[in-house]
Amino acid sequence: MLPLVLYDVLSELPGNNFSPNPAKTRFILSYKDIPFVTLWAEYSDISIAMKSIGTKPNKRRDGTEVHTVPVLSDPNTGALITDSLEIASYLEKTYPEKPIFPNNSESLIRAFDSAYMNLIIPAIRTTFLRTTEILSPASAKFFIGVRSVDVPLPWDATRDEDWELLEKGYNTAYEWYQKSDGKWIMGDTFSYADIIVACWLLAYKRVLKEDEWARISSWNGGKWAQVLADVEKECKLA
Repeated sequence: MLPLVLYDVLSELPGNNFSPNPAKTRFILSYKDIPFVTLWAEYSDISIAMKSIGTKPNKRRDGTEVHTVPVLSDPNTGALITDSLEIASYLEKTYPEKPIFPNNSESLIRAFDSAYMNLIIPAIRTTFLRTTEILSPASAKFFIGVRSVDVPLPWDATRDEDWELLEKGYNTAYEWYQKSDGKWIMGDTFSYADIIVACWLLAYKRVLKEDEWARISSWNGGKWAQVLADVEKECKLA
């Protein structure tokens, strides 16, 4: 079996990885024991790199087009897939061992993904600001230009309103976990839903200041640091 190729975003952090969506693919590949390599692109060069391999751009609110990562190339089938959810679906269908959509749950987990994002997106400004601090100067400038279309400037990490919204969102997510009979969203059954939650937590841990991550990881009795640790262990990334 030839290794699959994951395209991800370069950063100035040790190990590079920080972005939650490529992380989701990395977690799945590791969980399913699928060999892969990662190719890194500067944020400012994503469109150039993705055009060169033939991916299609996504439409933005203002009508412009933009290429994004993750992108997954599978030399074993010739498939080239964009969007983390579509990649997850492809990997589940093509490599069904160790399912991430157990018990025919893909439709429900897609709905979960939207619901979870609705909890955390209102407080995204702080994450965006910190992201600019771990990119190269050229990529940080490009990131601001792209992301400010959807999330207008200024981005302020000290906005109490944003932190309150984020904590409120995680209080709701905590209630979801409390309704489970086990440590995972689906009780004792691990799924892509847990990967979704963990990869955003990983992004916070990688991008935010140490005291900011400590703030999040202290919520709900330390639940979120534990979720991240549990998922990393399950996916052999601890």
